[in-house]
Formats: sequence, C-alpha cells, structure tokens
Amino acid sequence: MSAIRAVFWKEVIDNFRDRRTLMSALIMGPIFGPVLFAFVINLSVKQSLSDASVETAVPVIGREFAPNLLRFLASENIVATEGPASRAEAIEAVKSGENDLVLVIPDDFGDDIAASIPATIEVVSDQANTQAERESRRILRALRTYNQQIASMRLVARGISPGVMRPLNIDTVDVSTPSGRSAILLGMLSYFFLFALLTGGMNLAIDATAGERERGSLEPLLCLPVVRDHLIYGKILATCVFMAISLSLSLMTFFFVLRFLPLQELGMTPNFGAPQAVIAFLLLLPFALLGASLMTLVASFTRSYKEAQTWVSVVLLAPTLPILVVSILMVRSTTELMLVPSLSQHLLLVGLIKNEPLNFLDIATSVSSTLFLGALCALLCARLYRREGLLG
Repeated sequence: MSAIRAVFWKEVIDNFRDRRTLMSALIMGPIFGPVLFAFVINLSVKQSLSDASVETAVPVIGREFAPNLLRFLASENIVATEGPASRAEAIEAVKSGENDLVLVIPDDFGDDIAASIPATIEVVSDQANTQAERESRRILRALRTYNQQIASMRLVARGISPGVMRPLNIDTVDVSTPSGRSAILLGMLSYFFLFALLTGGMNLAIDATAGERERGSLEPLLCLPVVRDHLIYGKILATCVFMAISLSLSLMTFFFVLRFLPLQELGMTPNFGAPQAVIAFLLLLPFALLGASLMTLVASFTRSYKEAQTWVSVVLLAPTLPILVVSILMVRSTTELMLVPSLSQHLLLVGLIKNEPLNFLDIATSVSSTLFLGALCALLCARLYRREGLLG
C-alpha cells in the first residue's frame, strides 16, 4: 500500500502543478456544460411559451371583407395591419423574410359567410421559420375558435343545440407529477454528469501512461524496485480523485443553475436539491473507477500523447450509447438493466429526479456491476504493465 500511496500522491501533485490543463478539465466539462444546458433550456422554454397577453401584429390582405373576424382577432390580442398589395406579393414577402406570415381574406368571404358556405382564409407562412411557425400556430388557434363560434351560432339559429356536434366529452386524466414531467427535460443530466466525470480525469489518464512513454520517463519508473501492479493502481486511483472532483463541481453547478430555469411555467418541478445532489454523487461515483481504468487501459496501448487523445475521446462517447438507446425506446428501469454501467446510473438518476423511491436492490446491482467491471479493467491494466514489451 505504501507504493500505491506514493504513486498516487505523485500523480495528484503533478496534475495540480499543470494548472492550465487542470483548469480546462474542471471548467469546460463540469461548469461550462451545465451553464450551456441552462441557457439552451431557458431559451427553448421562453420560445415555446405562448403568451396570449402579448399583442401580435399580423399583415392582412382584404381587411374590409371580414370586419367581424378582425374584431374577434383583436380580442385575442392579434392586431391586423396593412398587408401586401396582392397574394403573390404576400408569398414573396414571406419568402424573403420581410413578413413572418400574412393573412389573406378573399373578396367573397362575407358573401360565403352570409350564405352559410365554407369561406376560405389563407395563412401564408414559412414553416422553416421557427418564429413564423409559432405565430402561425397562434393565428390558426384563434381562427379555429372563431370557426367554432360561427358554427354554434348557426346551429342555435336553426333551433339545434350545439351539443349535437359533440357526441363525446373526452377528459384526459394526467397521472404525472410535476417532478415526473421535469424528467422529460432533465433526463439528459446523467449524460452531462458522466461526461464531466470522464473529462475530469482524461488528461491525467493520458499523461500518466502515453505521456510518460513519450517523455521517456516510463522506463526509469518501471525499473524501480516496486511491483508494477502498484504503479498502475496508484495512477488509476489518482485519476479517480480528479474524476470525483469534476463530478462534484458539475453537480453543484447544476444545483445552482436549475434555480434559474422557468420550469414552473411548464408545470414542472425539478426534484434536485442538495440531498438529491449528494445521492446523485454517490450513485455516479462508482463509474469513476470504470472510467479511469478504461481510459488508462486504452491510453496504455498508444505510443504518443496525441494518439492517446484520439482513442480516449472515443471512450467519452461510450456512456452515451446505452442512454441514447433507452431514451428512444422509453425503457423502464429493471434489475437486469442495472447490470449495464452508465445505463444503470442514468435510470437511477431519472428515478431520483422523478422523486420515485429508489430500489435498494437496483442500487446494489448498479454499484457492484460497475465496480466489478472497473476492477476488471484495472486488472487488465496491471497485466499489461507486467509485459516486457510495454516499452517497445
């Protein structure tokens, strides 16, 4: 243990001395990732929310043909403005981006309404324009409401109850909770946490293996009267420490940035307070051993620092594959899935965010399987370092 401890402190101190690399590893992944996530989610939420109290100006062709419709739209805070001279010019104006959308009312609109003939209204928009698509949805929603009101008035005028046109009353019963709905957006947090964990120790895993081989310091190190297994175990443990630091920084950053997300406006309540952050740290921490051992194993086969960076970068993508598959297929958590590293941590974290009770058997299975695979990779690294051809 004294040899492992000596190698451990040597690698930790050397990594702390390289301040630029250390700061980039602890800032880009753990801190920049959560801040970027919060910015994107905040922007998306604001874009998706339709505030009916905000007045919207819509160019309209043929305003004089539908005064009642324009008064109804005004009650919905949709103000009609002067539109292009013709339908063709309206299409060109939308294509060029001069107008987001244009409402076209034909000159026979009033006559068709009076004769109870379906009247045509055109909403010219560009569906590739997200801003125009949002306004288009608002206009179409208002026109459908006006359409239903006209239909109800026609039925009442003929002595027919409007309820005849509604044979079914369909009520949806939503059993989801605000915390459960928040998992729709926050379910991807597990990827950010695992990514931050891996990036926190990636540079040390590369420098302690391929970096030493490239600098020529690996041969003197292996000539010391120390069991080679102890050397590699000390390096792996040092990598685990920096992965744990990176993970804790990422969890703390998310804990603070979630306070600034307007999820309550979408009926979501993120269940990610300080106790949940501590539990998430304990659930994800076993993955540090697997990540450190796997990165060290991959970097040990390379001949240069640059080559090691290329191959170890692939390891960063490995945890995302199970998470991507389960997100697409909407797979529910089972004990069997707890045997898969990264996937088990993802499912446990989603359950934590949903405020669901965590199954002790699932936690034990996830921790034990992840630690077992991490220890297996560490043993493979030790076996690799026993080879005499390691320096060749």
